[in-house]
Amino acid sequence: MDATKKDVVELLTLREAEAMTKRKVSTWRKDIRLRRVPYVRLGRQIRLTRAFVEKLIRDGMRESITLEESAR
Repeated sequence: MDATKKDVVELLTLREAEAMTKRKVSTWRKDIRLRRVPYVRLGRQIRLTRAFVEKLIRDGMRESITLEESAR
């Protein structure tokens, strides 16, 4: 059975997610415990999907405004 590239879900450790977002591992663990974020449990290990972490970053992105726009 050959998995195509789109079938593969890339999983991140909490430390990898911390490195991408500068959000502490303890904050990730708290949000997981409170079921605020989706996660994957592999035995005792916890993983987050790269797609979720990247979406979190994208959704937090705000466009800059120019001085002219801010004067309105």
